[in-house]
Amino acid sequence: MYRILTIGDTIRVPPDKFTMKSREAVKQALADKYECLLDPKLGVVLSIINVDKISEGRIFPEDAGVHYPVIFKALVYKPELHELAFGEVVDNTEFGSFVRVGPLDGLVHISQLMDDYVSFDSKNSLFLGRETKKTLKEKDLVRGRVISISWEEGNKIGLTMRQPLLGSISWVEAEKKKQKKPEK
Repeated sequence: MYRILTIGDTIRVPPDKFTMKSREAVKQALADKYECLLDPKLGVVLSIINVDKISEGRIFPEDAGVHYPVIFKALVYKPELHELAFGEVVDNTEFGSFVRVGPLDGLVHISQLMDDYVSFDSKNSLFLGRETKKTLKEKDLVRGRVISISWEEGNKIGLTMRQPLLGSISWVEAEKKKQKKPEK
C-alpha cells in the first residue's frame, strides 16, 4: 500500500551542500539517506515529498557537517497481508512466477497460480492450465493477493491468484464475459 508518512529525524548536511539554500540542502540530504531505502517498519521509501520543519542545526567536534532536526513527508510503499496487488509478470521459472508489485517483486508459487493442474513450458517461459487452457506468460498483467511477507529473509512477498477474480487480467475479463452470457 502506498502511503505518505510524516517522519522526524536528525539529518547531517555535508559541507559540499553549504552553497545551497538550507531547505534545498536538507531535502537533498534526506533524499540521499532515505530514497530507495527498504525498512521493515516504513517499507520502501520512494520519494521525499516535502520538508515541513527544520530546527536549528548543530555542529559537532570533528564533523564538518551540520546536523538539523527535521520533520518531513515521504512517499512509501509497504505491502500488507491480504492486500490486493496489481502487477506485471517479470519472470517465469519452473517453481513459480515473479510479479512486479510497485517497487518490489513478489512470488506466485506454481501451486498458487490457478485452480488447475499447471505445467511449465520452459521453451516459451509460460504456464499452462491442463483443463482450463489458461496461460500465464511474461508481461501479463495480473491481480493477486498478498499472503506472506518476510522482511527478515531477503524481503520476500508471497502472492496467490487462486481466488475469485484474481489472476491474469485476461482470465478475469473472460470469466466476466462468460458469466454475462445467458445460458441456452
